[in-house]
Amino acid sequence: MSDGNQVGIVLVSHSGEVAAAVAELAKQLAGGGGTAPVAPAGGTPDGGLGTSSELIVAAAEQVDRGAGVAVLVDLGSAVLTVKALLAEGDELPEGTRLVDAPFLEGAVAAVVTAGAGGDLDAVEAAAAEAYGYRKQ
Repeated sequence: MSDGNQVGIVLVSHSGEVAAAVAELAKQLAGGGGTAPVAPAGGTPDGGLGTSSELIVAAAEQVDRGAGVAVLVDLGSAVLTVKALLAEGDELPEGTRLVDAPFLEGAVAAVVTAGAGGDLDAVEAAAAEAYGYRKQ
């Protein structure tokens, strides 16, 4: 468990609308108002498709509560953008981690786990476990 701070969740999509919708769905499924801090970082600053370092950094700063930030991404270049930010080492809050997980199911698992007080390792494990969710 964390020391009273919650892990923040950033959802990076190539579409601002998709990132916002997944963030909203994850919050609602996790119980509404009492969830972990979640922020979408989708699209480009002008509303186009793509990924934006600036939006990702702003979202990470918004959700940072001192217990780490889990970043989930949708597609390839989003991964590359987050990896580049992590490699630079000074733009994202300390304890920011790229989480290898399915975007929607992983987001829900991450928000639920962080909202329950799980630390960054637990949030990452719960999100990654979503790869094994069976629909049949």
